[in-house]
Amino acid sequence: MTTAELSRSTRSTLLRPRLLGRTTVNVVVAISVLYTMLPALWLVLAAGKSRDALFSSNILSFKDFSFVQNVKDLFAMDGGLYGRWYGNSLLYAVLGAALGAMISVACGYAFDKYHFRHKEKLFGLVLAAVMVPQTVLALPLYLIASATGVVNTFWSVFIPVLFNPFGVYLGRIFAQGYVPDEVLEAARVDGAGELTTYVRVSLRMLGPGLITVFLFQLTAIWNNFFLPMVMLSNQKLYPVSLGLFQWNSQATVSPEYYPVVIMGSLLAVLPLVLAFIFLQRFWRSGLTAGAVK
Repeated sequence: MTTAELSRSTRSTLLRPRLLGRTTVNVVVAISVLYTMLPALWLVLAAGKSRDALFSSNILSFKDFSFVQNVKDLFAMDGGLYGRWYGNSLLYAVLGAALGAMISVACGYAFDKYHFRHKEKLFGLVLAAVMVPQTVLALPLYLIASATGVVNTFWSVFIPVLFNPFGVYLGRIFAQGYVPDEVLEAARVDGAGELTTYVRVSLRMLGPGLITVFLFQLTAIWNNFFLPMVMLSNQKLYPVSLGLFQWNSQATVSPEYYPVVIMGSLLAVLPLVLAFIFLQRFWRSGLTAGAVK
C-alpha cells in the first residue's frame, strides 16, 4: 500500500466516527423538534376545527376550518367570561412579574453589595426556599389569607407571587456580574445616597437581569394554577388556566365546550410567545451575565 492510499485510509477511518456522531446528534435534535412541535401543531389545527371535526380521524388536515367562528364562540361562551379571565391573567402576570422582578433584583442587590449580620445564613434560607414546591406552600398561604380576610379576592393570588426566592438568587448573580463595586464607590464619593445610587446607577446596569427575572416570573405566574384554585371561588377572578380547567371539566357533560377550550388554550399561549420574542435579546444577555469577564 502506497503512502497516499494509507493516508486516505487513515483519514476515512478518522472521519467515520465523526460523521456517525454528527448523524446521531442530528437524529436526536430532529426527534426533539418533532416532540416539541407536534403538540403545538395539533393545537393550532385543532383550534380551528368544529366540534364534529375534533372527533374525526383527520384532525391534522387543513380542511374544515372554522377558526373565526370558534373565536366568536369562545368570547361569547358564558357571557364572555373568557375575556374576563384573560384580563385577570394579564393583570396577575404582567403587573405581578414587573413588581416581583423589581423586588427580587433589589433583594439580590442588597445581598451582594451590602454587609450585614448573618447575611450568608439568610441567603442560605433563600436558597433552601427555592427547593420548596409551591404546592406545599398553598395550604399555609390559604390559612394566612383566611386569617387576614382576603380569601377569594384579587390580593390572595397577587401578593404571594410577588416574592420569588429564585428571583432573589438570580438578582444576586446579576448584581455580581453587572454592577462593579468601583462604580458604586465613585457614586458615593460624588455624594449620591444609597437609594439614588441604586435607582440612577445600578438599576440601569441591571436592565438585562431585570428582564430575565421578569420573564421567569411572567411564565411562572401565567401558568400558575394550584394557588388560584385554592384561593378563589368567584369565577370572575379566575385566571385563564383555572377557567379553562373548569370548562374542560364541564366538556365531559357538555361537548360544546371542547372547541372553545382548545381555542382558549391557543390564545393563552400567545402572551408568553410574544414576550419571549420581543424580550429575547435582553434574556440572552442576562443569561450570560458573568460568563465573560
